[in-house]
Amino acid sequence: MLGGFVLAAAATIVLVMPSASDSAAQSTTTSSGPLTAADRDLLVKVRQAGLWEMPAGDYAQTRAESQRVKQVARQIKDEHGKLDLLVRQSAKKLGVDLPDEPNADQQQWLAQLASESGPAFDKDYVNLLRAAHGKVFTVVAGVRSGTRNSEVRKLAGEGMNFVMRHMTYLESTGLVDHGQLPEAPTPAPAPPVALAVEEKRRH
Repeated sequence: MLGGFVLAAAATIVLVMPSASDSAAQSTTTSSGPLTAADRDLLVKVRQAGLWEMPAGDYAQTRAESQRVKQVARQIKDEHGKLDLLVRQSAKKLGVDLPDEPNADQQQWLAQLASESGPAFDKDYVNLLRAAHGKVFTVVAGVRSGTRNSEVRKLAGEGMNFVMRHMTYLESTGLVDHGQLPEAPTPAPAPPVALAVEEKRRH
């Protein structure tokens, strides 16, 4: 059961990054720069992450057995409260409508956690959140590196810091099953050494 939920958590977090032409067509002008579909989608996803991870943190206080899991859940909940305030402030400035409830999959994960207690809860809580954070980290980084909007750039930078801390918190429990996490993409093959040397000489 856990493996399926972890893979679902990772898959659902993926943002479909529009192509450059699609983003240009869907961009709007704001005082902080152009706002693309990817920028708006990031705001929505950050908001929805908090909408399920904060109640999951509440569940942990009564359902978790591990005191470390309870502590981590409290930290993540509190920090998501701060991140949620930031994303709502940014959305207001940019005129982006945000959801008021988790998406269907996130609601399913909450229902799963609400039905568990003890070691089963500890394991599923940690691994669901770790899979979700690992996947969204690359997405937030992608938006941070390419957005033309200064407000989104600032929020994405803050988001990266929060996500990195949360992954570290979750890993500190000793319950993360790294074998269930999606593997990093295979890097492009390196050019032949002779070609690389020749290119270096040209420059």
